[in-house]
Amino acid sequence: MLNTNKFGNSLKNLGYDFFSGVPCSFLKYLINYAINDCEYIMATNEGDAVATCAGASVAGRKTVVLMQNSGLTNATSPLTSLTYTFKIPVLGFVSLRGEKGINDEPQHDLMGRITTQMLDLMKIPWGFLSNDFEEAIKQLSEANKYIEKNETFFFVVKKGTFDKVELKEQKLHRTFNKLKLTRGKRETFPPRILVLKEISKIKNSDTVLLATTGKTGRELYEVGDSPNNLYMVGSLGCISPFAMGIALSKPDKNVIAIDGDGSLLMRMGTIVTNAYYQPKNMLHILLDNNSHDSTGGQATISQNVDFIEIASSVGYETTAYIHDLSELEKFIKNWKIYKGLCFLYIRIAKGSKTPLGRPKIKPYQVKERLVEFLNS
Repeated sequence: MLNTNKFGNSLKNLGYDFFSGVPCSFLKYLINYAINDCEYIMATNEGDAVATCAGASVAGRKTVVLMQNSGLTNATSPLTSLTYTFKIPVLGFVSLRGEKGINDEPQHDLMGRITTQMLDLMKIPWGFLSNDFEEAIKQLSEANKYIEKNETFFFVVKKGTFDKVELKEQKLHRTFNKLKLTRGKRETFPPRILVLKEISKIKNSDTVLLATTGKTGRELYEVGDSPNNLYMVGSLGCISPFAMGIALSKPDKNVIAIDGDGSLLMRMGTIVTNAYYQPKNMLHILLDNNSHDSTGGQATISQNVDFIEIASSVGYETTAYIHDLSELEKFIKNWKIYKGLCFLYIRIAKGSKTPLGRPKIKPYQVKERLVEFLNS
């Protein structure tokens, strides 16, 4: 059995001080260590944890994601289309619930048999973490080499690997909405590309624009490519946790996450986490066209959702219903002055610019530019 505190300190000595995950009984003592002694983000699901760690990694942090193997399925999208595609390194620890020969709950049986196969299929280098301390430290050193080559690495953790660490009292806090502006006049439904042009106007040397999956990223690229832009591919719903990871790690930068209704609906739990950790330098803008525009215009169910009410209720400091481009410009300029976690909602027209090209720069090159911008 590993001395968890000593192992955790070894992680910290290598620079790993940013953790996120979802609890698992096999990993609970390592999670307790992370909560007690590091920066730990309580994610609502494992995919969000990967996205948050990926954002922090781009911002220069060495990050650790912790999950049960059932949660590995939840993290498959960002592990295959975010960390792999953009070459963003994250160190992972995944438990081996359902290990052959171990009496476990029936829901873990299949995952116990296919956990390592899944990692292989996702082209993630991995190893079983030893319960011998000296051997585990050697393994950690080898894993760190993968991280330094911009590759994700996962440790598979068996039952009883970590010794007990008592969880210190978690001093939780409440977050409250200070300003909520709801719909008050007729909307104009501007085309998305005009909205993106308006957002891009305020971009300067301290601002990052992160565009959600699909045509939002493609149109932002056409509005004007820049080293402080990122165009998400795949990983639908991951743009705001990714933005939060950057915002928490780079408080001197203004971080703007440009989201879509289909994207946010897929991972609604992200706004709860964003609101709890309350990065003062993060602006979350939702463009709602009530459709999955990038896949043929199929409808979403956003017409049944009051996003302003939801964001306000979980504690975004400012929430505002935006009716037109002039309001959008005003609110963004005010946010850059006064800061605070802010959620802006604007309904936009269906459809997109035609013809619409795709970024001519590869995702990992977009990431490399952004890394240089954030850390220069």
